[in-house]
Amino acid sequence: MVLVFTDQNFEEQVIKAKTAVLVDFFADWCNPCKMMAPTVTQLAEEYDGELTVGKLNVDESQKTAAKFNVMSIPTLIIFKAGQPVKQIVGLQDKISLQKQIDEALAS
Repeated sequence: MVLVFTDQNFEEQVIKAKTAVLVDFFADWCNPCKMMAPTVTQLAEEYDGELTVGKLNVDESQKTAAKFNVMSIPTLIIFKAGQPVKQIVGLQDKISLQKQIDEALAS
């Protein structure tokens, strides 16, 4: 299941999360974001229990996007213990994303 993160719930659901969290920073008007959405949904199902997956709309939650220096979208950031450990910018294929997630989870 893909969660919805906002400026209001980011601290509680991402920073204080007990598991690693993948945050997909996106916008509704962004075509590469739309293309990557099904992959993000698949990853949420495949990593269920070991990785929380959610999306944050950069137009609606500008404060959080700015805090993590999100300048281009799509941007995916993996958080562990409340800290960003991996940032992935641009459209990615599923295999590339899985590799980067696995590396982040193993570290």
